[in-house]
Formats: sequence, C-alpha cells, structure tokens
Amino acid sequence: MAIFDTPKEAFGALRPICVRITKEQTVNNVQCLQSQLQKVGDAALQELQEYVLFPLRFSLKTPGLKQERFVQSVVECIHFIISRTCVRNQQQLCDLFSELSLCLSSPSNHGKLAIISEELKMAVVQGLIALLHSAYGDIVLSLYQPDMLPTQGFVISLLLDIAEHEKSRQLQVLALKCLLVLILQCDCPDTHCSFDNNGLLQVGNSFASFLPGITLGMTRIISGDVKQGHLVTTYAIKVWYKVVGLVMANDQVSKNHHDKKMLFAEESKLTELVICRKPEWVKNTASKLDVLLQKLCSCAAGNSHWKVRLELVELVYDLLSYCNKSLKQSIGHLLEVLVGLVGDERPEVQTRCSQVLKNVSELCVMCENKDFTDVLSENLHTLTTALPRLMRTLDDQSKLKSLGLLLGYLKLLGHKVSVVLNSTVHLGRLSKALMQILELDVTDVRIVEERHLNSEAEDLQHPTHPSSGWDHLKTWSKPAAQRKYFKFFIEECVFILLQQICRVLGYYGNLYLLVDHFMDLYQQSVVYRKQAAIVINELLLGAAGLDVDVLHERETPVSTNDLKATVTSIIEEYTSTANWHLVTSIESEYETGLNINQPKFLDFTRESHKSYLYSSQSLTVHTMNSNIWQICVQLEGIGYFAHVLNKEFRLLLMVSLYPVIEKVGAETLLVSQMATRTLVDLCQACGYDSLQELINQNSDYLVNTISLNLRSLTQHPHTPRVISVMFSYSDASLLPLVDDVVQDILLSLDHYYNEKAQLIFTVLHSLMSALAHWFPPKDPVQKKEKPQDKACRSGVTAEEIQCFFQEYQKQKHLAEGDIKDIDLDKTEGDIPDQLEPDISSDHPIVKKELPAHIQIAKDVMERCIHLLSDKSVKLRLKVLDVLELCVVVLQCNVNELLPMVHRLWSPLVQKLTSDDPLVILRAFKVLCKLADGSGDFLRSRVSKDILPKVTRYLVSQAPVSTKAGPIYSHTLSYKLQLAELQGLGKLCEKLDLGETDLDMVASTCLPYLSSRQPLKLQDAACSVFYHLNEVDPDATWLILNEVYCPDVYNPPHSSLPAIQLTGMGKQRNEFTDNVLRLLQEFE
Repeated sequence: MAIFDTPKEAFGALRPICVRITKEQTVNNVQCLQSQLQKVGDAALQELQEYVLFPLRFSLKTPGLKQERFVQSVVECIHFIISRTCVRNQQQLCDLFSELSLCLSSPSNHGKLAIISEELKMAVVQGLIALLHSAYGDIVLSLYQPDMLPTQGFVISLLLDIAEHEKSRQLQVLALKCLLVLILQCDCPDTHCSFDNNGLLQVGNSFASFLPGITLGMTRIISGDVKQGHLVTTYAIKVWYKVVGLVMANDQVSKNHHDKKMLFAEESKLTELVICRKPEWVKNTASKLDVLLQKLCSCAAGNSHWKVRLELVELVYDLLSYCNKSLKQSIGHLLEVLVGLVGDERPEVQTRCSQVLKNVSELCVMCENKDFTDVLSENLHTLTTALPRLMRTLDDQSKLKSLGLLLGYLKLLGHKVSVVLNSTVHLGRLSKALMQILELDVTDVRIVEERHLNSEAEDLQHPTHPSSGWDHLKTWSKPAAQRKYFKFFIEECVFILLQQICRVLGYYGNLYLLVDHFMDLYQQSVVYRKQAAIVINELLLGAAGLDVDVLHERETPVSTNDLKATVTSIIEEYTSTANWHLVTSIESEYETGLNINQPKFLDFTRESHKSYLYSSQSLTVHTMNSNIWQICVQLEGIGYFAHVLNKEFRLLLMVSLYPVIEKVGAETLLVSQMATRTLVDLCQACGYDSLQELINQNSDYLVNTISLNLRSLTQHPHTPRVISVMFSYSDASLLPLVDDVVQDILLSLDHYYNEKAQLIFTVLHSLMSALAHWFPPKDPVQKKEKPQDKACRSGVTAEEIQCFFQEYQKQKHLAEGDIKDIDLDKTEGDIPDQLEPDISSDHPIVKKELPAHIQIAKDVMERCIHLLSDKSVKLRLKVLDVLELCVVVLQCNVNELLPMVHRLWSPLVQKLTSDDPLVILRAFKVLCKLADGSGDFLRSRVSKDILPKVTRYLVSQAPVSTKAGPIYSHTLSYKLQLAELQGLGKLCEKLDLGETDLDMVASTCLPYLSSRQPLKLQDAACSVFYHLNEVDPDATWLILNEVYCPDVYNPPHSSLPAIQLTGMGKQRNEFTDNVLRLLQEFE
C-alpha cells in the first residue's frame, strides 16, 4: 500500500475527496476520506490537519437535520485525525471542543442531552478525549479561560448526564474518564504535559464554578444502584476527589487572588460564572462538601467490591495530603474511614491502608500539625464516650470496626498519646470504656466445677513406666490457654484488637501514669479488678515493645529499671493475701474461713462452724467464678512480666515463684492450668532448660519459705500444695534439702490429723510418687524354672524321664523314713560352718543407717497404719494410695518392709473384708502390690485370712453379673469383681499358693468363663487361668478339660487303661469359647 509521506503527495490524494465531502455530505464520502487518511504519514497529515478537518467541521456546522450515522462517521474521522496529530492553534482547539460537544446536544432543547444512539455518544466522548490529549503544550489552558466557562459548563453537564443516566457501563466509564481528562488528571499511560502552579491555579479557578454540580453528580452515582458495576463507582470516586483536590488544594486557596470579576465587569454574565476562592467561600464549600463526603464514604466503605474500597483509601489519602487545611472539619471523618479500612478482608486494601496511615502519621508528626492532633484527640474522646453503648448494642462486626477506629486514632497520635492522656477527662473516658468493654462473663458453672487431677501422681503409681508422668521435666508441656469469655462480645478477634489497643497505649503512653491509674481502678472496686489487671498486663507488654504493631517508633523507649520497678510493685499487689488467696470453691472458703476467724484449729467451735455455713450460703457461683478468673489473669500477667524482663526477672523469682507454684497445685482446673503456663513462661524467660532446673536452682528459698509456713499451717493452709508441686517437678537431688521439710509435714500431720489430714496426705502422695520415680524398685530375680515347666516347654528325652523317676523314688523313700541308701555323713558335711554363731566376736552388731528415702517411706507408712481406721472414707482411700507407693519404695529393702507388713496386716485385712466397696477395691490393689515384694511372707496369711472371703464374694456375685444388663458395669459391685479377678491370678503366682488354694481359685473363676458374663469379667477370669498355668500347668489343664475337652486321647498301648475326662463328649456350651481359647494359648 502506497503511503504519502510528503504534504504535496498527500494533498494531491486528499483534495478530491475533501471537495466531494464539501459538496456531497454522505457517509461513503467520509469513509472514503478516512481510508485515504490511513495512507498518509503522520508528518504530512500534521501539515494538512486544518485542510482535512475543514470539510468535516463544515459538515457538522451545516444547518438542518443530519443522519446519526453520518454524524458518527464524521466524528470518528475527526477522532482519527486528531489522535495522529497535535492541535497547535488555541482557537482551533476551542472551536473543535465546542463543535464536538454540540453533537451531543438536543436541537430542540439546547443544553440537554440529545436522544441519540449510544454509538454516537461514545464516538463524541472519545473524540473529546482525543482532542484534549492532542493539545500541544500549554494551549490546553485556553479551554480554562473565563470566556470558555459556558462551553465548559455545557460539556460537563452533558458528561454528567451520560455518566449518571446511561445504561451502558462502557459509556458511563468513558464519560467519567473524559471528566478526569478535563481536570488534567487523566489516568492513561501516555505522557502528558506538566503545568506550573499558575496553570493549575487557572484550572482550579475554572472548575470552582462547577464543583457543586460535579460533586453532587458523582455522589449520586456512588450512592446509586450497585448493579451499575464497580468500575463506574470507582471512577466516580476518583473524579470526586480529583476535582475537590484541585479546587480545594491548600496551596491554591491560601493564595490571595485578584478579583476576577473586575476583569469582566463589562460582561456581566461571565462575571457571575467566575468564582473567587476567598476564605468565606472555602469555609462554606467545605461544610457542604463534608455532608457529601459522609454520604459518599458510608456508601463506598460498605461496597462489596474491594476495588471500590481501595479507591476510597486513595480519596482519603489525597484529601488528607492536599486539602487538610481547607477541609479541616472533614479530617475526623476521613481518618475514621481510613482507620476503619485497616482491618479490611482484602489484603490489597489492608496493605494500602496501612501505608496511607503511616504516611499520614508521619506527616502529622513531622509537620507538628495541630489540626490533626486536635481532631484526633476530639475523635478519640467522642469515640471512647460512645464505645460502651456501641459495645452493648452493635453486632461483633460493627464492634470490630469501632475498636479498629480507636486503635487507628492511637496509632496516628503516636507519641502524642502521652500528651492527650495527660488530660484527666481523656484518660478517665478511655479507662472507663475499657473497663466496661473487658467485663468477663462469669456465668459458666463449668469453670467452678472442673477439678484438677494430679495426673503426674496417678502415673507414678505405676513405676514400671517411669517416664509416663515425668515428660514435663524434659519438654515444654505448656497447657493450652483457656479462652476468655466476655460479656459484650463473642469473637476472639475483638479481644485481640483490644489487646493491641492496650499495648499501643503502653508503647506510646506514660507508663507510670497509666499503671498508677489502672492500679487505682484495680484497688477501687472488685467490679473493675479483672479488667484492670488485663489492661495492666497488656500495658507492660506494649511498653516493652512485645507483639505490638505501630506506625512509627517512639522517641524514648522505657528503660529496664523503670520496667523492673513497675513490675515489682504490680507483682506485690497481685500476690497480696487479699488478691491472691480468693475463694474458688466451698472447700477453699472453709480453709480461708479458718485462717481469718480461727488462729488455731483447736479453737474451731460449733459457733464458728455455723458462721462458716452461713457465709457458704451467701457465696454464689458467680463470685467463685469471678475469683477464679481474677487469679488466672494475675497469673497470666506474671508470665507476661517475665517475658518483658527476660533474665532480669530472676531477681523477682524470690517473690513470684512460690505463689505461682502454690497455684499449680490448686484444685480448680483453670487456675492450675494457667499457673502451669505461667511456670513455663518463667522458665523460658529466665533461661532455664526445664522446669526441673527452675525448681532445683531456686529450691533453697522455696524450702526456707515452706519450713516457716509449716510452723503456722493454720495461717498458711496452701503450703502443702507447694511441696506437692516441688516433688512433682524435681528429682532426687532435692531430697537432702527437703528432709527437714518432710519431718515438719509429718509433725503437722501428728498435730492436725483431724483437720488437715486429707491435705497433708495429698502432699505425702506426691512425695511417695516422687520417691517411687526417683528410686524405682529393681527388677525381681527370675524364679528358677521348675522341672515340669521345662518339660512342658521342650521335647523330653528318655534319659530325662529316667532321671525324673529315680529322683522321685529317692524322695519317696526319704519321706517314708527309708534312709538305708542315704549317706548321712555326706549330708552333714554339706551344712556350712557359717551357720554356727561366732561367739568369739567381741564387736557389737551396729545397725546400718538407712537411706533417706527408705526412712521417709517407713515414717510415712507408720502414719498410714494409724490412719487406716479413720472414719472418713475419702481419707482412707488416700491412705491406701500412699500405702501402695510406700510398698513400692520399700520393695528394695525387704528387711524393713516385712516388719511394716506385719504391723499393717491386721488393719489391712479389716479393710479387705468389712469396709466400703471403694475401700475394699483400693485395699485389694495394695495387697497385690505387697505380693510383689513379700510373697513368701504373706502366703499363709493370704491363704487363711483373705482368699476364702474373696472367693466367697466372687462366687456369690457370679450369678448376679450373669443376669445383669449393660448398666451393671457402672456399679461398685462390678468394679470390685473386676479388680479382684484381675489381681487374683497375679496374687496366686506371686505367693506360689498350694494346690488346695489354687483349686479354690480355679473353681471360683470357672463361672466367669461363661459367655453370659460381661466381656471384661470374662477377660479377667481368663487372666487368672494364665497365671494359674504359670504356677501349676498340669492341674490347670486338667481343670479346663473337665469343663470341656475338645480332643479324644487314646492310650499309646492296649495294656494301658483308656483316658476318661469329664469334659469329653460334651456339647458346646457357654464355657466352650473361653476354654478353647485358653487351651490353645497354653499349647
């Protein structure tokens, strides 16, 4: 295709078609011209621009009706020409601007949008955009001369009409883009001419006349139907803040302008159109814009599309950056919008919002902008005043927005927070708002009901698994944090936001002022105590700069000495008797009542008991629940303080470690878990490798405090808890230090066994559990394998059978008194000389000193024997638990164990035979444990005193359990049956009972092999036969085959009699399955 590069060639090609268009104005001619123009180079077309535009402009000016298709083709051709060339003539620019805009106007109603096709409207708007882009240099400013105001107003009104009422989104967006180009704020990627301040001032003066119309129109679009699409709304927001930012810019309205009306005094109409941006006009306009701004922001902030919200952030940034003086009264609302969008769900909006917040904050700090500070402090005061009401009435999402505003204001104020909070009014409003918002919900009964079970001690009852309960010594087994439930909100994210608010206050504020103020609230009323403690804890974290999100660094960080002094005073207040030893259950209230009212337990009279009962009736679950949460918050605070000071906190362990350990042993589950978390926090912050190291390194002053408190146990009833926890978390190296403490405990038991026995036995249980772990019993020596066992386990040779019968004959003769073949001299020689006493020895026999743990176990077992007959079932159960552990510890020293067992036997038999079923159950477990270490010693005693009664009970209960339903497994009778069956076989094996006793046990357990029995009882009965098989496999095999024999045994020779067993030939019955299973496993 030939291209005309020179103007002469291009003129020759274009002249005929231009003349033809002038004469015949048809669509074909215009299209022909456009096709010819495509062959012309840009430079040549620039030279011939006015010549080529003339016939097109002439066609538009020709009077009379024109076809829309023709007008559209003309406008498209003009667009094609000016998009490839520059308009260098001001008059030509103004004329083209007017002529194109007239294409949109109605001929009958001038100034109104014509009823024309969308295609024509789109072509005209695109032509206007291309025209404004094609203006060369600063000649575009000629459009903003006062004499062009009518034309500008006409174009702007048409564009607003299209943007607001057209149904085509593409056309709406195009009209809004054209408005942006008109205010020289085009967002296209092309390079545009930049203007100096005077040029921008001229544009601002021009658009000041149209500011009301544009802002109103854009506000209507923004608040219109969401079906118009996010792109239309986004461009409407952009047009709004670009035109406002142009007209109301600080640098424009602050200058003294000449009165433009004087220049146009002769032209009265133009004079009325010109706006002088005087201070009065700026103030009035700002107040009207504020109304529109509030409506715009409320609609845009709630828009579902994130790009609309992102554009709203840009609006706020633009106005705060360039119009913060002229729009001073809108600053508060703009900041509110900005802060509200920080927590937007879209990361794009969040990120940009945070950047804008940081920029605005830096602008405020660097310029010392008093307007910003005044507005922020006023907004802060208004918000904190309304916050309690908002938290009571709004939903969680709205509460989140309100708290986000509060956090944003504090971040924007930065280090000026301390200045603002020096005002008593501001600090009072803020603190009361936080107190009301952070009110905890204390209605949950489960908090009071849940009790702490000493799992470590339970695990230690089974020393065969020494690591089961002691993993916490090697790992950070930090319990999960209990979620706090608040009265006025549910979502966890609301509390996280409140934490950030308190930490930002601590980061920027005056720490001493804030802590003193909230500590006054803490001491002032019980109602505020929990909330004030939460705030104080978070303030310290913020002051240390931990887990706090801020916009800029503070000027001077808080020194370590200030932090340490503050933490010390807070811990002293937290751990004071009035705030630490609170009533968390009826039992603890009983203890507290004893402390306050009775200096000695011996003075606990009937009248004081009545007063205790009266106080218990007035004590509510809510009160106990509130106390539990207060203790938990204070414990959490001590953990926070440890992280604030790190290793510097080691100096404060002397005042904080003992109270925390005391709460680890609390009965209330929530308090115990929180105290354990705090203990782990102390360990981590102070640089200890494990809880064991923490306890051991600080055991000296812990033991000292315990010793002092044990001497006045009535005033310090919680001391045993500390001892219990120390034993649970330490190792054998602690034993020499606590030896005196153990003696003090036993002395306290002797003095206060009526009142404090249960509490002290809890400590003794922990002590013996620890000793059982620290000094585990040695593995018992394997019994010598019996000949018959060996025969059962391997193939028997003829020689072995011969030796067996020879030995049998020899023993038989010896038993009958036939000693002819026995060498008595040889027998006498086998007796060792060592059996004869050494009379010549003059040295007295000195008994060796017992190891500390053996002596402690003996002393504890002594007390257990005395208290086995106590009237309290609960205490008897605890005594039996401790007894079991004492036996475990003494197993390695039989010489000490057997005398104690001898003394223990009579009361233990009484517990096993005539006591509460729970006690019998626990006593039987003690008996099984005794059999491990003193089997031979107990054989005859068990056979005589225990076995008949146990078997009698099992025989009597077998028919009951056979007919029982599923609910039977929850009864004490069932549990006792199960425990006795599970322990009976082991007892027989350990004691190596005789044939008579074994027959009695076997016949007792046979009914429990019935398939009608509960499954667990069947399994337990099978376990008895497993143990009996270890003692006497032949007899056990015979007993089972008498019940049911699956095989027929033929004699190996006809001379031998036939083998007949009772179980042969029987039909399958209820015992068949279990008997077959046992016989198969025996094989």
